Amino acid sequence: MAKNKKCCAGKDPARLNKVGGQAVLEGVMMKAGNRTVTTCRKEDGSLVVTDGSFESVRKKNKILNIPILRGVINFVEMLLLSYRTLSISADALDLDEPSEKKEGKKSNTTSVVMVVGMVLGILLAVGLFIVLPGLVSDLAEYLFRIWGDITLGATWKAVIEGVAKILIFISYLALVSLMPDIKRTFMYHGAEHKSIACFESGAELTPENAREYTRFHPRCGTSFMFVMILLGIAVGIVVNNVFSDWNRFALSAIRLLILPLVVGIGYEFIMFAGKHDNVVTRALSAPGLWMQRLTTKEPTDDMLEVAIISIKCALRDDFPEFREFYDAREWEPKNEEPEEAEQPQEASETDSNNGNGDENTEPTPVNEAAESTNQNGEEAEESNEAV
Repeated sequence: MAKNKKCCAGKDPARLNKVGGQAVLEGVMMKAGNRTVTTCRKEDGSLVVTDGSFESVRKKNKILNIPILRGVINFVEMLLLSYRTLSISADALDLDEPSEKKEGKKSNTTSVVMVVGMVLGILLAVGLFIVLPGLVSDLAEYLFRIWGDITLGATWKAVIEGVAKILIFISYLALVSLMPDIKRTFMYHGAEHKSIACFESGAELTPENAREYTRFHPRCGTSFMFVMILLGIAVGIVVNNVFSDWNRFALSAIRLLILPLVVGIGYEFIMFAGKHDNVVTRALSAPGLWMQRLTTKEPTDDMLEVAIISIKCALRDDFPEFREFYDAREWEPKNEEPEEAEQPQEASETDSNNGNGDENTEPTPVNEAAESTNQNGEEAEESNEAV
């Protein structure tokens, strides 16, 4: 079997960084410029497409586009976007619930759960990747002093702390990947990467073509997190040496204050690596790409179909057939169908002739769009938009 094509192989410069995405519950979100489209597949196989578009504050205030600062702004916006798209996917998967649950009560409960989950997630991240590694380095210093009468310097303590962060990060990803629901989300993550790699190469955007591309991408959030950890080790060495007399919690507070700078530098590297393919960027991106072996799995063709629909809907100016599909919004529930009630006998005869009873006899626009994804994908036109 032939190897998957690399994400950097044969890239079309006009398409680089034009679209980015995120795996969600049973679906994929794609962002192109101001447009953010989330496509989810329900248990019955039908698709739900939701527009969560917004305009970045960086476009409203040009000063926010300066290097480093733009990375911090992007990080905050992506956190908010992740919260919103996860909420959208949760709601989309429950569209077939009773109407009284959809009219406020359920969405309010979901929103509260999502907010609480985000707060707990932030606290867990701070505890796991800032406080706990620091305590591990303190414990190591204590054991070296007790058992070997060795005093660790500030640099070695920072290195031990960094190694602890890496081990915690890898262990966390390995454990959550064993959960069935998370594994499916990681499969959609792979579908997101493959479809973006196919699009950036300039190839026709179909599941068959996307399947041939790698599921590892240098602009992935996993790579960003790993770059953040490596930068954190370097920052930790400086902080530990400059503030060597300070206690552990004071050092943790300093690292939190410096975190925006680390985020900004990490963003600049990820964007640079996404546009350049050379020995240096490949070497620096390699650890993050290795981590994607845990956070991405090989997707099925129907998952690739979902990711491609999100891309084409987000870039619907470049894919005219998907502008019509998106504007039709056939996935939204209809209130009434009075015309069918006027001629029930005729409709019944039609159903009887077709042998389908009450089943749908015509493909929905969602199915038509899926067929278009599989058979009639078109190359995107050039655009100045970039993510």
